[in-house]
Amino acid sequence: MTRDLDPLPAPSSIEARAWAYLAQARAGNTQKAYRSDWRHFETWCQDEGREALPASPETLARYLTEMADHFSTGTLCRRLSALAAAHAAAGYESPGASPLVRTLLRGIRRTKGIRPKAKRPLLVDDLESALDLMPDTPAGLRDSALLLAGFAGAFRRSELVGLDWEDLEFSEEGAKITIRRSKTDQEGAGRILGIPRSGRKKLCPVRALERWRAVSGYGEGAVFRAVAPDGSAGKNRLSDRMVARIVQRWMGRAGREADSYGAHSLRSGLATEAARGGASERSIMRQTGHRSTVMVRRYIQEATVFEENAVFSTGLK
Repeated sequence: MTRDLDPLPAPSSIEARAWAYLAQARAGNTQKAYRSDWRHFETWCQDEGREALPASPETLARYLTEMADHFSTGTLCRRLSALAAAHAAAGYESPGASPLVRTLLRGIRRTKGIRPKAKRPLLVDDLESALDLMPDTPAGLRDSALLLAGFAGAFRRSELVGLDWEDLEFSEEGAKITIRRSKTDQEGAGRILGIPRSGRKKLCPVRALERWRAVSGYGEGAVFRAVAPDGSAGKNRLSDRMVARIVQRWMGRAGREADSYGAHSLRSGLATEAARGGASERSIMRQTGHRSTVMVRRYIQEATVFEENAVFSTGLK
């Protein structure tokens, strides 16, 4: 569900209802990022004595050139999208479409590269190490359920914290989970995935969810909630940022380099372990919800980098 956020600055000529529809066309996190990106560009333009809306291709090219020394290529591309959205909403052509800016961006990409620094996947061994340290307290049971369900369901963090108990259907086989909205499903068509029970009780995500439900005292509404110092589960749903904090907290306590992990580590961990186990692209995509094979194949390639390695055919092995 998208949140109500302050929109990008829009000229008075744009009707309120039309702008509201434009805002709802993007996820809440995207709106927030676009708003921040626009304000950064607008402030820069004010400092430089340049017009932000509409911006000229020359202004945008100068901005990108300066920002390339401080931000990743991915961030620059997102800012271009934010500026394009602002210009489109105001009825102007985006300066990012000009040959000057497009050529400049290609040069930046070739110079800086486009591959982001990814967080490490959280693997089964990591899970075991963390679970060994978790106490049977409400907070510990919540965190174990979050890590195990996040891993087994290969959830995005927004999907994980967006779960309600009404979305889960438990059976002897496992848990059938309805994801009502996700990053790639903004229209809310929804999808259903299954998390089977594990014979290893400590690592069973379904059992962990059931234990957390029992101790939280809630059978409806948000699955993952804040836990008060007295151990009671609150009414407030965890924020998506808390997923990363919980992952990093337990990885740090387990002796891992905490900053190397994040919320996405749960999702990439499932894909990586599944690829190592010989799962097909189709089955991995069914669990992760990926619509393209590009990212899934990257997981598979990285997970199997030492399998059928050409070096084994040389005299070095």
